[in-house]
Amino acid sequence: MREKLSKIDKPLLISSLVLFIFGLIMIFSASSMESYMRYNYSPYHYFFRQLIFLLVGGIGFIITVLFPTKNYKKLDKLLLLIAIISLGGLLVYGYAANNAASWYKIGPITIQPSEFTKIILIIYMAVYYDKNRKNLDNQWVIIKPILFAIIIVALIAIEPDLGTGIIIMLIALMIFYAVPIDKKNRSIFNRIFIGGIAIVVLLLLTAGTRLLKSYQLERFNFIDPCERYQEESGYQLCNSLIAFKNGGITGKGLGHSTQKYLYLPESYTDFIFAIVVEEWGLIVGIVILLMYLLILFRIIKIARRANNLRNSLIAYGLFCYILIHIMINLLGITGLMPLTGVPLPFLSYGGSYAICMMIAMGLIQRVSIESYKKEIK
Repeated sequence: MREKLSKIDKPLLISSLVLFIFGLIMIFSASSMESYMRYNYSPYHYFFRQLIFLLVGGIGFIITVLFPTKNYKKLDKLLLLIAIISLGGLLVYGYAANNAASWYKIGPITIQPSEFTKIILIIYMAVYYDKNRKNLDNQWVIIKPILFAIIIVALIAIEPDLGTGIIIMLIALMIFYAVPIDKKNRSIFNRIFIGGIAIVVLLLLTAGTRLLKSYQLERFNFIDPCERYQEESGYQLCNSLIAFKNGGITGKGLGHSTQKYLYLPESYTDFIFAIVVEEWGLIVGIVILLMYLLILFRIIKIARRANNLRNSLIAYGLFCYILIHIMINLLGITGLMPLTGVPLPFLSYGGSYAICMMIAMGLIQRVSIESYKKEIK
């Protein structure tokens, strides 16, 4: 085990650990007031919960680092079946929060299957295309994983959780376009996907009020949020922008955010970056963005030097997973696109997501270890 851990990507490990620890500190800072004032919990309530989640995730990290990726060839279909069944079960046993029945509640904890489904789908697609790499001229072989992705997205949309559904579809499509298929089939599928996107856009434009719920439609009204401060569609985003303005260049100091005093609801989840900038300033905000770039660079480097298609797609899929979350979260909380309730990697509070991020980093490190073994032969 020690030998294997010595071969992991150290810059990636150090930068991710720094962000996990910093995120834990910021979760305490952002949640302490709301925990005490709104829920009458201890100020340390969410801090300790997140610490437990990270410790559990740490076990997942070690397991995935030690688990050879070739073994996923025996588990990919089972994992996909479990994911689909768990999502379908939410229709009956789902615990509702924030307008979506996306969780299973087991005692004091909640589990969000859709977060684990993202990683499972990445593993399934990577293993599938590696198994069928000699048959990638067959159109049915090529499109089959996308059909499973559509089923998953449909189940998540019913919850309803369109944000997560969109992320999963984007991940699936980005992996699909990374698969080496011939130009003729690529051109055919390009037309299919463009046609599908056009149909979805047309449906939203003509029947959006019937297809989407009122709170989902309100999210598209994200321009000039402070002009609608008293409305639900403007309140959160306006307070997020106020937090950015309050922070300035150097910030107000750790623990001195004013927006976390119930102005910005659940500031320790999706809006954690706004509190980071308010307390630490634009300079630290830029440093965090640079650390994200470093992490993404190391992951894509691992994907490129992987010793087979399976490992390359696993690393690339997880690259997409992290990149999409970063972009959607930051663009949403800065008012550049509709808010979708997407957590920020490494920093946001959340049990299922924190554990999944740890597992994702373990998978990437496993790919790195296996690539290293090939290089030294």
